[in-house]
Amino acid sequence: MKIEQIYTGCLAQGAYYIESEGEVAIIDPLREVQPYIDMTEKNNAKIKYIFETHFHADFVSGHVTLSQKTGAPIVYGENANPTFDAIIAKDNQEFKLGKITIVALHTPGHTMESTTYLLKDENGKNHALFTGDTLFLGDVGRPDLAQKAASMTQEQLAGTLYNSLRNKIMPLEDELIIYPGHGAGSACGKNLSKETKGTLGDQKENNYALRADMTQEEFIKEVTSGLMPPPKYFPLNVKMNKEGYEDIADVIEQGTHELTPDELELLANETGALVLDVRSQSEFAKGHIPQSIFIGIDGSFAPWVGALIGDVKQPIVLVIPEGREEETITRLSRVGFDNTLGYLKGGFEAWLNSGKEYDTVNQVIPAYLNATITDKSPIYDVRKPTEFISERLPQAVNTPLDDINNHLKDFPTKGNFFIHCAGGYRSMIAASILKSRGIHNFIDITGGFAAIKENGIKTTDYVCPSTIKE
Repeated sequence: MKIEQIYTGCLAQGAYYIESEGEVAIIDPLREVQPYIDMTEKNNAKIKYIFETHFHADFVSGHVTLSQKTGAPIVYGENANPTFDAIIAKDNQEFKLGKITIVALHTPGHTMESTTYLLKDENGKNHALFTGDTLFLGDVGRPDLAQKAASMTQEQLAGTLYNSLRNKIMPLEDELIIYPGHGAGSACGKNLSKETKGTLGDQKENNYALRADMTQEEFIKEVTSGLMPPPKYFPLNVKMNKEGYEDIADVIEQGTHELTPDELELLANETGALVLDVRSQSEFAKGHIPQSIFIGIDGSFAPWVGALIGDVKQPIVLVIPEGREEETITRLSRVGFDNTLGYLKGGFEAWLNSGKEYDTVNQVIPAYLNATITDKSPIYDVRKPTEFISERLPQAVNTPLDDINNHLKDFPTKGNFFIHCAGGYRSMIAASILKSRGIHNFIDITGGFAAIKENGIKTTDYVCPSTIKE
């Protein structure tokens, strides 16, 4: 028996390759499926089943394409109603894979079709549980994403999740290995661990949502408190996962169309395409196409694209570091953004050489801030509310990046103001959005809050985020 976790840091997502006697099961595959096919060919094996834990909201799964390429059936749990052919497994239905068995445990609550998969070894002993978004390490799946589809409130879904955890998962053995669908950084939970696998016993001991003496009412209150609004692209990804999508190869072929500066400008004007610049924040600050949006490929790229652009049908043209064209288009497609129309051939250097206008971002190092800052200096912190409450500059105002378009009226129209995040990535995204909205009278603090602290600038006393009452 072989189990391999294929973890994608940008999405904080775990897919799984399980093999026994030349038969393979894939759980929650990424959209680019060739690596799974290559693994089976290398091992002289064949994919027998493709298991989906639920209709994912935060990424487009590769189940449809993988099934088309291999002939392996897609398996969902009860209450799933995809528009394509799939096996809808009954609760406790068994699937043989070589010498091992995979049992579908229907565990609704995160969504009503949510299903976990229990792996029994060749001796029939429970070995591992693939929990999808039902149970994470340190948390459980948020119960507010499926309310519209399920015609249930988030409180009703949370109550359903409580029963699933108590009746289906917690009675299992403490030594059972837990393989979750996500880790820290995912928007599918609040307090996810950085670890990507653990044991059920450890979760019973340390996961707040699995306390043995926890009542259903306490569970509902704690699980639903402090939930940030889900990103706008989530329902659109659910729709794609439920109804199907284009082959990623076709998306890449369209997106890797080379554009001259004139062609890019014309295409953006004619189609309303967004110019998305994925270089580093320092490169963007030194020079960029006016009104382009920065979301760097070397940060949490795909989730921020989904959260801030929202509409997966939005036409996009790209400014990309040389050699990273296919990578960028692939990562966009992972969250459903398939309408990439091309990229600037020669990168931003080609734009400069064409003699076209460009814009810059005004920046200062924290040492300058330390020499000039006063108690009344206008400073805007684009970190998350929990980061801000935990520790901040005393005079700062919190304008979280996720919701920055609703804070545009908060920024001063006269005089300069400062913006910062934790390390500089998010504040440069915010800078690009502000400029695209006609706001230019700001100064970005390089290095963000980490650099501010290193320079000895006065901040509030640290408060542990876990102790903050929502």
